[in-house]
Order: sequence, then structure tokens, then C-alpha cells
Amino acid sequence: MSTSIGTGSVREPTATLITGVQASGKTTVGRLLAERLSPAAFIEGDDLWRMVVSGRADMSETPSDAALAQLQLRYRHGAMLSQSFVGAGIHAVHVDNIYGTGVTDQLDRLSCRRALVVLRPSVEAVAGREARRGTGAYDAWLGEGTIVDAVRRFDDWLAETPSIGLWVDSTGQSAEQTVEWILAHWDQAVVG
Repeated sequence: MSTSIGTGSVREPTATLITGVQASGKTTVGRLLAERLSPAAFIEGDDLWRMVVSGRADMSETPSDAALAQLQLRYRHGAMLSQSFVGAGIHAVHVDNIYGTGVTDQLDRLSCRRALVVLRPSVEAVAGREARRGTGAYDAWLGEGTIVDAVRRFDDWLAETPSIGLWVDSTGQSAEQTVEWILAHWDQAVVG
């Protein structure tokens, strides 16, 4: 099944933020969504993070002031890029690790049309995916616990996100199915 995106509110250029825990599928889903929303740009938070090539301060269980400042800079730049693309008539799909009230702060940085998609597959599905891909995304948060414990901590942070936008339990979906679901429920993703 292919969802039509040629009519309705999906056609209007929108700054779409996709968030979820690490290994929830944000990058894959976000890139596929951008490919469907023509014209569209894809903005990956990790790419913005990697732009700091000297003196980068990484996030951890106990982040430094520099890490927190660089994280906020990353978020601001994601919003600036999104705003710029939408202003030029191009959809912007920005994927990043933003949780809790940080999500509304990020949306508030935008004065253009906005949408929010929160990917929330089960903790067990995310832990299994992270184990298979082996990126070590949760290493800094493992401590004495397991990968499931670390994912659950991130999922708890995600649960603190205000109930706005489109929340997707993508546990049993392929990335393509998730994109189809998002497009079919697009009006729920658009936020005021």
C-alpha cells in the first residue's frame, strides 16, 4: 500500500521533529520520510554533533557543562536549519535525541509549520536492535545494569515528553511500514 502524499496538509512544507530513544529507528524512518516528502531535507542530530571536530564534549551519565552547552547548540542548529528549509518551501525532517520538555522547547524554536513524531517501540525491541547493530549507543549508561536497563532509563525520559504530536509504537513495523503509518496519520503529527 502506498499512501498518497500529493494532497492535503502533507504537501505544505513542515519542520518535522522525530524523536525516540537511541536505536528506535529515528534515522532510518526520518530519511525514508524525507524521501517521500518531496522536496525535503534530512537533518540528523548526530551530524550536527560531529561538526564539532576539536574540543567536542560528549554526553554521559554526568555531563559536563561543555557537553550540555554543545547539546543545546546542536538543538538550536537543528531548529535553524529546519526553519531555513521550510522558509524556502522545502520540508525539513530533523531527527534527534530530545526528551521531556526539551521537545516543546525545540518546537518553540520554530516559527514555521511544525510536526512531531515520537517513535516508541518496546524497550525489549530497542535492546534487541541495539545488540544486533552493536554501536555501543548505551555504553555510557550501562553501569552495573544491562542494555535493557539502559534502554528503560531512556524510555522513562521519553515518557516525560508532553503528549503532543504523533506517537508511534513501531515494535512490529518495518521502517517502511512506520513511514506509511506516519503519512496516513499526518494530521495528528502537526502541532499548533
